[in-house]
Amino acid sequence: MDWFELTTENFMVEGGLPLTVLEGVRTNYPIVMHGVSLSIGSADPLNQTYLRDLAALARRFEPAWISDHLCWTGISGRNLHDLLPLPHTEEAVKHCARRLVQVQDFLGRRILIENISSYLEFRASRMSEAEFVAAVAEEADCGILLDINNVYVNAFNHRFNPRDYLDALPVGRIAQFHLAGHRDCGTHLLDTHDHPVSDAVWELYDYAVQRFGPVATSIEWDDRIPSFLDLAAVAAHARERASSALDRQGLARGAHTTHRRDNRLMASVVK
Repeated sequence: MDWFELTTENFMVEGGLPLTVLEGVRTNYPIVMHGVSLSIGSADPLNQTYLRDLAALARRFEPAWISDHLCWTGISGRNLHDLLPLPHTEEAVKHCARRLVQVQDFLGRRILIENISSYLEFRASRMSEAEFVAAVAEEADCGILLDINNVYVNAFNHRFNPRDYLDALPVGRIAQFHLAGHRDCGTHLLDTHDHPVSDAVWELYDYAVQRFGPVATSIEWDDRIPSFLDLAAVAAHARERASSALDRQGLARGAHTTHRRDNRLMASVVK
């Protein structure tokens, strides 16, 4: 393994085994922190206790970057424990971007926002999902964690071309890829993270690497988890496909892309 992604909220605790395990991992590997509760799209005020705990965890373990989802997860102080979609409007762009700026100012660093899977669309939307994600990232001056599986799931569910989605995103803001499996329910795809990455998602990953370059890639698997050796084999397959895709673009094997963020240098690496 080159590095590990942790679900941030699992380690926002005072002590105990989770932090002991994380200390051991962090001693030997780079890590990134991936949250599910920032609720950047909610109408509730930002949770200051959550932000303080997030900042403390980041100071202690020094992740390469922090990410969360472009969504809302609750209202009126109630966490619904799901990643819920937003209408794709200029008002929503400004609302999310304003809150992202506040979060980044609080943390003293830029973060990444991730595109989510969805199963409905809003009549109020005035732009495509890709245009919405790009607009929020540009307005907030943040990075993007591009979930390739979520793009494919939404493309099937909402009947659009997934490659057009990737073409609409700004190349310089993509700092990480996610790969995962989904469940085919016939009329729709369900983002479950409990299946192998599908052939169609692998093909879309090839296209993403050719467009965005050698971006750091992680495999998500949340249920019916196979052995560690099987997971390592999936990661190795991702490396091989990325290398082949770069070769087809005439890029050198093992190349790196870098994105300068203030005085930090954030490197996205495929080894």
